[in-house]
Amino acid sequence: MMSQVTKEDVLRTVRDENINFIQFWFTDVLGMLKSFTVSPSELEIAMDEGMGFDGSSIEGFARIEESDMIAMPDAATFRSIPWLTEVGPVARMICDIVKPDGNPYEGDPRYVLKRVLRRTADMGYQFYVGPELEYFYFRSDKNPEILDKGGYFDLAPADLGDNLRRLTVKTLESMGIQVEYSHHEVAPSQHEIDLRYSECLRMADAVMTYRVIVKEIAGQHGVYATFMPKPILEINGSGMHVHQSLFKGPKNCMYDPDDDYNLSDLAKYYIAGLLVHAREITAVTSQWVNSYKRLVPGYEAPVYVSWARRNRSTLVRVPMYKPGKEAATRVEYRSPDPACNPYLTFAVMLAAGLEGIEKKYPLPDPVEEDIYQMTREKRKSLNIRALPGSLVEAIQEVEQSDLVRRALGEHVFNKFIENKKVERNLYRRHVSQYEINKYLPIL
Repeated sequence: MMSQVTKEDVLRTVRDENINFIQFWFTDVLGMLKSFTVSPSELEIAMDEGMGFDGSSIEGFARIEESDMIAMPDAATFRSIPWLTEVGPVARMICDIVKPDGNPYEGDPRYVLKRVLRRTADMGYQFYVGPELEYFYFRSDKNPEILDKGGYFDLAPADLGDNLRRLTVKTLESMGIQVEYSHHEVAPSQHEIDLRYSECLRMADAVMTYRVIVKEIAGQHGVYATFMPKPILEINGSGMHVHQSLFKGPKNCMYDPDDDYNLSDLAKYYIAGLLVHAREITAVTSQWVNSYKRLVPGYEAPVYVSWARRNRSTLVRVPMYKPGKEAATRVEYRSPDPACNPYLTFAVMLAAGLEGIEKKYPLPDPVEEDIYQMTREKRKSLNIRALPGSLVEAIQEVEQSDLVRRALGEHVFNKFIENKKVERNLYRRHVSQYEINKYLPIL
């Protein structure tokens, strides 16, 4: 869990390091980072009482008649921000959102995740995750003009993208975020930095910080970084594969040395939960219209609801990098993309897995052959379903989901679907350049 950092520790650091400003960060329902700044003279009272703001102006938060919200900073998230130095040292803390009466605000995505983690703790487990976030570097935010033509694991020491990635890793580590490794990805100008697995809430905070840092370092060097799931036609999109495991103290509860797959019964139930509820959680793990341009066969993105060990065409994979090693045994869920809200995404994945454990869902056999090459009849005979093919279909699935409703809570569940329907309707009215190019000359 997070280290026990106190208010006094934060105040002492601010004083000793001459911190000039402290940013308070929090996240809206869509995973967009929000921030405001306090001065050192206001920090002590802000940590005691929080800072009020208008929640009606934040996506998915309160209605106008219920708009008063309070941001309560979490002392354990205090970190210096290394790139904001023009006005002297600046730091940040991530906040929980509470109501004026001091109770947690049900519209706060961080609280949504905390609630599911509390249920996990009540079952006796700790949840650890290790996400792999992919992203692109482009010349600007106007057009997807690539910086390089590299491919998977290509080494290009003088390449700008590789240098940006190394600078990003150094910045992440300076903010206490451990990096496992980084590399060039499959597509041109696509990169990946993998974070070392950690306790889930801490990791969700780290993902929000990661996205800020990637964009900030790129901007400092005159280029643009994007987590858009599918920015280039006929090129692999960007995913966020999430490695996950349940521990009891030092014991990995997903490991069984006597099983053919080194998987415990608990791990099998957990995987089955992910598979059973995969379609209904997809609107959360892949929340944008553009997300479904990535989730198509042929571009390494998982489309079919199945599991395997080595087969990367499946939705769930049990990595075999270190077979037989307890600490390395984990489940990899491959459909989320890096533009999701990590608090909500981790919450619904965990809820699906816990449902499998509690109800002892049976796990189907693994599928170790390339599902993309199977006929429809073969997939049907193996009972392999597909993920939703569009945001419209994903919304229809999640609206019927009791599991997602319970995981997110009524407020976030309804606000999230309401927002996604607005996006769907805007997209349906949009006339794309493809339609102009194809239809205008002939119709």
